[in-house]
Amino acid sequence: MPEPAHDTHFYEPKNGHGLPHDPFNAIIGPRPIGWIGSLSANGIPNLAPYSFFNAFNYTPPIIGFASVASKKDSFNNIEATGEFTWNLATRELAEAMNESCAPIPAEESEFERAKLEQAPSQLVKAPRVAASPVSFECRLSQIVQLTTHDGKDVPTWVVFGEVVGVHIAQTALVDGLYDPARMRTILRAGGPASYYEITPETQFEMFRPKA
Repeated sequence: MPEPAHDTHFYEPKNGHGLPHDPFNAIIGPRPIGWIGSLSANGIPNLAPYSFFNAFNYTPPIIGFASVASKKDSFNNIEATGEFTWNLATRELAEAMNESCAPIPAEESEFERAKLEQAPSQLVKAPRVAASPVSFECRLSQIVQLTTHDGKDVPTWVVFGEVVGVHIAQTALVDGLYDPARMRTILRAGGPASYYEITPETQFEMFRPKA
């Protein structure tokens, strides 16, 4: 059994953490990257990575990301069009993914800034990242504004989308099974600039116990 931790650093978030950098993002991590493609009402392509992203349902498959502290371009585009894509961020695409988070004007496209080719979707109008080995086509299902425990609104909105189309590169499949290590998937690890890469040597198997 693991030994209990005796000496701890305790803090109340409302009073500050007292550390060089907020540890919250690093503790809840590493996290999948929500690399979201969208199209504005005026037809301008947008691409942005979101740190707060995950899957929330199997059937139908539903994913979601949080637009933290403000309604960003992706949020506005999805609210207007009801569509978006999610694109897998890999080690090969890491620098381009990072470039796509630059705070450029809404009338400019991150695809062009990051020198990424767009790929057309089949069921939605929002573009995909052509070089990404996996992409989801999504339709907006819900937008939820977060609140505090006492009901006060938080300026953060969670965008949920139903996955209606899935693109998987054949090279990502081994005997019909998807292999994230083969694609060198990257994850956000908190801190000002930390990421992790999924590699084969870090994988282990653990089946659920039976009743």
